[in-house]
Amino acid sequence: MESAKIPEETSENIGEKVGKRTYGQACPIAHALDMIGERWALLVVRELRLGPRRYADLQAALPGLGPSVLAQRLRDLEAVGVLRRRTLPPPAASRTYELTEWGAELEPVFAALRTWGMRSPVVPLTGGISADTVLLGLRAFFVPQPDASWTATYRIALGRDVYRVEVVDGELGTVARGQDSGPADAHIEGDHLMLQSVLSHERTLASAIDDGDLTVTGDLEAVRRLVDAVPPR
Repeated sequence: MESAKIPEETSENIGEKVGKRTYGQACPIAHALDMIGERWALLVVRELRLGPRRYADLQAALPGLGPSVLAQRLRDLEAVGVLRRRTLPPPAASRTYELTEWGAELEPVFAALRTWGMRSPVVPLTGGISADTVLLGLRAFFVPQPDASWTATYRIALGRDVYRVEVVDGELGTVARGQDSGPADAHIEGDHLMLQSVLSHERTLASAIDDGDLTVTGDLEAVRRLVDAVPPR
């Protein structure tokens, strides 16, 4: 994978690239906000954290974001080196967007925002969530199980999105979208909101399976362990 150069730009030049006003301050926080502070920009980045997405996939994951604004945010983020475009080889030959190595370095920012946002005294967590948000929550809240370790690979299909999750000796490893190759010990299929309710322990895994809301094939015990490794919150 090619390396991304971190642009050595002034705020004024960044403003010219993304076509907007800037804070115009010699402060790294202001400079960062010049690049990723526009409305929806960080949520576009969020939807690329588990792997590349096509434009249509981003639209589906962010239904409140209009197509013209999405196109502008993608242009802005590409212009400053946070993401890049790729064209898949035939027969797909479709264009995808992915984070650059520098863009992926925003991961600690998302961790801090998640922790801070969940402690909000005034804003309830309401509204829709994407399938990526469910898997990112699994990654964020998974508690390693060194005393009762297990190793398993999971294929999780949530509508049009397919994910690969790997646990090795009780430690969470890979969580990635689009990794549909290779065998898996357990297969989980269903609606992402249903999986979210199971992972948050609002619904039991057994009832979701019995009612046909989630389909689990393969190693059911490994799926139980995965759910139990995410504590109620």
